[in-house]
Amino acid sequence: MFFVRSALLLLIYLCYSSFGYKPVILLHGILTGSESMELIKSRIEEKHPGTKVYNIDRFEGWSSLENMWYQAQQLSQNLTNITKQHPDGVNFLGYSQGALLARTILQATPNHTVHRFISLSGPQAGQYGTSFLHLYFPGLALKTAFELFYSRVGQHTSVGNYWNDPYHKSLYMNYSQYLPYVNNEILSSKSADFKNALTKLNMMVLIGGPDDDVITPWESSQFGYYDGNGTVVTLMDRSIFKNDAIGLKTLYDKKKLKIVTVPGINHFMWHINVSICDNYILPYLD
Repeated sequence: MFFVRSALLLLIYLCYSSFGYKPVILLHGILTGSESMELIKSRIEEKHPGTKVYNIDRFEGWSSLENMWYQAQQLSQNLTNITKQHPDGVNFLGYSQGALLARTILQATPNHTVHRFISLSGPQAGQYGTSFLHLYFPGLALKTAFELFYSRVGQHTSVGNYWNDPYHKSLYMNYSQYLPYVNNEILSSKSADFKNALTKLNMMVLIGGPDDDVITPWESSQFGYYDGNGTVVTLMDRSIFKNDAIGLKTLYDKKKLKIVTVPGINHFMWHINVSICDNYILPYLD
């Protein structure tokens, strides 16, 4: 009987080890903190029992406005420390600014062991819009915001780092110290690492929707963006995809890129909506 019981316990352990869900890392958005991600955390723990969830509590509140490179460099150590504890890999989800920051952390940590990356309404191709601007910089006018953001002072702010004014593209390319580099619009000594870090993913999931009302254009959550005339160009027609600048086409061709569009969801509801979590996040956690 003892040996039968021991064998049964071993079988249960092996099954759990083989089929248990991978740990999940969560990263909050701008001017909020880890508490804003608690619904997703609790839902994962409820629906996927035994899953370890790391809800990052750094760069909360006003500190989330710090330079994106600085945040990424600091948080890459968090990713390294977590993945050392889980050599079989983890999943990583970021919301809003945190989705872009999480992607940058991956790119800044080319030896990462992240299996699946979920971007929940993140400005992956940049941001340009009145609604977003007035939330965080109420005194700025949309058409002149570039004067602040494409300056030394402006580039000390996270928003300035991914502000992508389609009508001042040359200034964006010349003065933005962040987004053109992580998107390999400007090549650097890190360009190959930035691409390789993403192509090693088992899956990238890009979630966004037309009723977001903050990410502008909303297609930026799926790497779409304005052209110089203010017309939105979707991912498949942009050079970042056609030239496979950061590996999106590689992921797509291998069926590892999932583009998820959900109407009727405001930006501030993505991370606190049970149905979004159940229907569009949990199914992508392995």
